[in-house]
Amino acid sequence: MTPPIRVLLVDDQALLRSAFRVLVDSEPDMHVVGEAADGAEAVALARSTRADVVLMDIRMPGTDGLAATRMISADPELAGVRIVMLTTFEVDEYVVQSLRAGASGFLGKGAEPVELLNAIRIAAAGEALLSPAATKGLIATFLAQGGSSDGSGPSAAEYSERLGALTGREREVLVLVAGGLSNDEIAERLVVSPLTVKTHVNRAMAKLGARDRAQLVVIAYESGLVRPRVE
Repeated sequence: MTPPIRVLLVDDQALLRSAFRVLVDSEPDMHVVGEAADGAEAVALARSTRADVVLMDIRMPGTDGLAATRMISADPELAGVRIVMLTTFEVDEYVVQSLRAGASGFLGKGAEPVELLNAIRIAAAGEALLSPAATKGLIATFLAQGGSSDGSGPSAAEYSERLGALTGREREVLVLVAGGLSNDEIAERLVVSPLTVKTHVNRAMAKLGARDRAQLVVIAYESGLVRPRVE
């Protein structure tokens, strides 16, 4: 039997954490292993509880969610931890920075319970980017506004070198991933099996140094491989 997904809740609002705990613990395939009110506590608990998925609030006093995400993502011992950012706003400039720092995706605090539970399962599986269309649109918006110019990411030359290591098919798959398509949708588009697509995605992540699909989307835009289209 597959062990339940270990979930860590991080939010400075105790009432919200309590609501999330009741929801998560009501599901047989997941349970809450800890709660944190700030980023520093979240990093410590991520290490001690070996959480699979962290629901991380972005804005918190002290160490915020962005800083905590960077610390967790930079720790080799926490490589298997998936972080889902929780945001009050549909478009939040910190979400892009969070994705670049290693978060797997984001979810609005006003999401329906079934959306939150599905987000946890998707993040734990590591197979798909959360809310791909929304994340793609958010990234496109902020990169079009110069959101990638904070100097924290690779240079244009480094991106060019990394992209040069991709095969033609891997590059094609990367563009489709950035377009918000799932493995099944990409497989249908390219007339190949989902397993073949997964192989291309994994190889692209390895060559580009991406933690997961969320970072593939960021790289596709920041490298200029995919151009932002803002409505």
